[in-house]
Amino acid sequence: MATASRAARATGPREDLYIWEGKDKTGKVVRGEIRATGDAMVQAMLRRQGIQVIKIRKQKMARGGRISEKDIALFTRQLATMMKSGVPLLQAFDIAMKGSGNAALVRLLNDIRTDVETGSNLSQAFAKHPAHFDRLFCNLVAAGEQAGILDGLLDRIATYKEKILAIKSKIKSALFYPAAVVVVAGLVISVMMLFVIPEFKSVFSSFGAELPVPTLMVIAISDAFVAYWYLIFGALIAALVAIAWSYKRSTAMQIAVDRLVLRIPVIGAIIRKATVARWTRTLSTMFAAGVPLVEALDSVGGASGNHVYVVATHQIQSEVSTGTSLTVAMQNAEVFPTMVVQMVSIGEESGQLDAMLGKVADFFEQEVDDAVAGLSQLLEPLIMVFLGTIIGGLVVAMYLPIFKLGSVV
Repeated sequence: MATASRAARATGPREDLYIWEGKDKTGKVVRGEIRATGDAMVQAMLRRQGIQVIKIRKQKMARGGRISEKDIALFTRQLATMMKSGVPLLQAFDIAMKGSGNAALVRLLNDIRTDVETGSNLSQAFAKHPAHFDRLFCNLVAAGEQAGILDGLLDRIATYKEKILAIKSKIKSALFYPAAVVVVAGLVISVMMLFVIPEFKSVFSSFGAELPVPTLMVIAISDAFVAYWYLIFGALIAALVAIAWSYKRSTAMQIAVDRLVLRIPVIGAIIRKATVARWTRTLSTMFAAGVPLVEALDSVGGASGNHVYVVATHQIQSEVSTGTSLTVAMQNAEVFPTMVVQMVSIGEESGQLDAMLGKVADFFEQEVDDAVAGLSQLLEPLIMVFLGTIIGGLVVAMYLPIFKLGSVV
């Protein structure tokens, strides 16, 4: 019966936020907010409190919006802080919703709050939204609920997410600059090939002299570009779409691309360090929360963000489940630096595996910081040379006939 009643409440009318204004028993004007299924319920609730209703307005929230990882990390930090301060769970959700300017996040939190209010565990409520709360998040929350240390586990999750976001931000900043330069260079070259060089060609046709080889080559490329630009751009867009589509749907493609990314000079080393940092940080967080090692490895591979390490993690999990030590299993995977394996070995022998994994994560996060700073300094002159060679080469090729104009005259 209790289960049926709970299910009926869960599938009942959705509560919305209403802003009301009225007068209390002394005639003083009072205002507030209340959650209810309609205006009639708001009026009934306020009448029971002795308030004469003047007006009621449903709080409207814009549709759409996107929930980012940063939004989830911020909410987790807020929830951990409020619970540590003794704020009741449902009230903490209300405060988080009122303080959020993201309508999509407010709707998500309201759904979770409703599930908790109708009897679900917090981990179960989170698990209904796997797009925003992954298995690692839900497992840690469940461990915190079972051990009675939910506030501490939420604080640990928030710290973990903040560190992972910091690493991702550094990687994106390292890749954004060269990617932006390549795109801009492509646009500039396209404009020159389609509009600028044809104008030069019409001028050169009246010279009456043989054009230099570089100029002839550039003009030939421009003619092909003007004639087949739609095929060139169409093929490029189709290739990008095909790669993105196959990457999302093919595990073999994901492994191939991720393996290729790790082999890119300079950038591949940074991505490998960031992946190792995420892997060790995730395992450290799970193990410190009391999650068994084999179960913790379920979440670790996916959190690493690279399918090469996902496959390696499955192999490690399989070996650990049959009695092999984590150190030996990581050695057999052949994707971890020697220093990481040695630190894990020390952690296993000393019984401080979570602390050692945390130190490894700290070390590699600092390595990523230093590598990104060095890469930024290295990229600036390389990009200048790249732009100078490509754009400057086109300009020089077009001006070579002008330099020979005197000899023609």
